[in-house]
Amino acid sequence: MTKKIGFIGLGIMGKPMALNLIKSGFSLIVFDINKNAVDALVQAGAMAANSPLEVGDKSDIIITMLPANKHVREVVLGDNGIIKAAKEGTVVIDMSSITPVVSREIASELEKKGIEMLDAPVSGGEPKAIDGTLAIMVGGKEEVFEDVKDVLYGMGSAVTLVGGNGCGTTAKLANQVIVNLNIAAMSEALVLAAKAGIDINKMYQAIRGGLAGSTVLDAKVPLILERNFVAGGRIDINLKDITNVMETAHDIGVPLPLSSQLLEIFHALKVDGKASDDHCGIVQYYEKLANVEVRGN
Repeated sequence: MTKKIGFIGLGIMGKPMALNLIKSGFSLIVFDINKNAVDALVQAGAMAANSPLEVGDKSDIIITMLPANKHVREVVLGDNGIIKAAKEGTVVIDMSSITPVVSREIASELEKKGIEMLDAPVSGGEPKAIDGTLAIMVGGKEEVFEDVKDVLYGMGSAVTLVGGNGCGTTAKLANQVIVNLNIAAMSEALVLAAKAGIDINKMYQAIRGGLAGSTVLDAKVPLILERNFVAGGRIDINLKDITNVMETAHDIGVPLPLSSQLLEIFHALKVDGKASDDHCGIVQYYEKLANVEVRGN
């Protein structure tokens, strides 16, 4: 039987992920409050739904890719939510970046109705969402994971079952700490070099083959040198993620001094009108402190 896939949330990440599922041959029914995004998917071959309820009614597997805890709760458990219409045996795959606590709560409510859930957040930003090479970290039952793995591979190239419900979202929090602190450390180094007056392009080439080299360095330094802060991963979304990191860490008794400082940097950037910039825009916080701008030649 052909799996009918529902997809809710067609933003920066969700839209290209849904398009890749269509390219992989899956039949999609989609919903988003942004009509233009829905129209683009319909043109690519998807059906449009009028509500999460309708998606729940017409799908075997439902993917949600939404901004925050409250949006996932509302779409899955709300009065017009998936839970009101989904059949027993339906699988909900939440690919949003939310807290493990909320993810497990939603999974528990769905389980009462015989609906399975995986938390499956992603890493790689918009470029990897577009080319279908996302890293996907999954929490949930192994048998459910095995049953829908082909769908996940329609959007990513590295798909890993980390553990039970909540483990995927926990892995994503750890991922966000590493990525964003990498960008912050890189930003400090770039601003130091810029203020010292050296050629930033040459410095980048000199260090990228050594221990300082990283995927983050190669993805973000060229954008900074071009002053290209068009969002692949928005500052306000990463602010939300690091807020979730700190909330989760405090709940389980883990002090995170560097992450707490990073959270304040994100808040400062938001106040400064940079909320919609890519998170490589962290460099602008340091530039303002040092009164210097990092540019390529």
